[in-house]
Amino acid sequence: MSGFRFKQFAVEQNDVAMKVGTDGVLLGAWADCEGAKRILDIGTGTGVIALMLAQRNSQAAIHAVEIDETATRRARSNFDLSPWAERLTVENCAVQEFTPAEKFDLIVSNPPYFVDSLLPPDAKRSTARHTHDLSFEELDKTVCRLLADEGRFALILPTAEFDRYLAITQLHLIRRCDMHPTTGAATKRVMAEFAKCEAADAKHETITIEQDKRGDYTAEYRALTKDFYLKF
Repeated sequence: MSGFRFKQFAVEQNDVAMKVGTDGVLLGAWADCEGAKRILDIGTGTGVIALMLAQRNSQAAIHAVEIDETATRRARSNFDLSPWAERLTVENCAVQEFTPAEKFDLIVSNPPYFVDSLLPPDAKRSTARHTHDLSFEELDKTVCRLLADEGRFALILPTAEFDRYLAITQLHLIRRCDMHPTTGAATKRVMAEFAKCEAADAKHETITIEQDKRGDYTAEYRALTKDFYLKF
């Protein structure tokens, strides 16, 4: 396989627009999947987040939706080649049209987020990263429809886009983690968990990826991703 190898699975990605990246790996390692029986990954792409959650939660049935046909086929292949094939499914559809029999304990998404920027020439990459196919309002409405009453929704977004989502969501923020690329740098990404019920005290965490030198990863980043990356 010529794709990206993790400790317990591999991801083929040569024909998928959005490759395995830090955002997806961070969310897959950070989202609280403990006790979840049904998990949904919105916009699964290569399937990397769904695969990480399958590794972390040995009981959950994990469903994924993906609007791009090529990415759907690739995610299905990656699922089938993994140790958790019997617990992973993917459907080629817009999540707005997804109608499962039961709601989900955990929904995760590394969603499209370019709102005001010019669309790139690559149509597949455009779909993966621009909100013209899935606006924040549509995402929020869909998550509220599919999420169980006691369920959680976890996502990762750039800081400005997170603020936009936070301003429109009908859900309540219960946990947040600000990601700094290097020591002393400004927040570049926000990971967040939401719920239908308000939390008495929302948790606020931070994580820094690298120290001063490139490749000098922090202890906290190593601890979060050590079960997945071969280099840790």
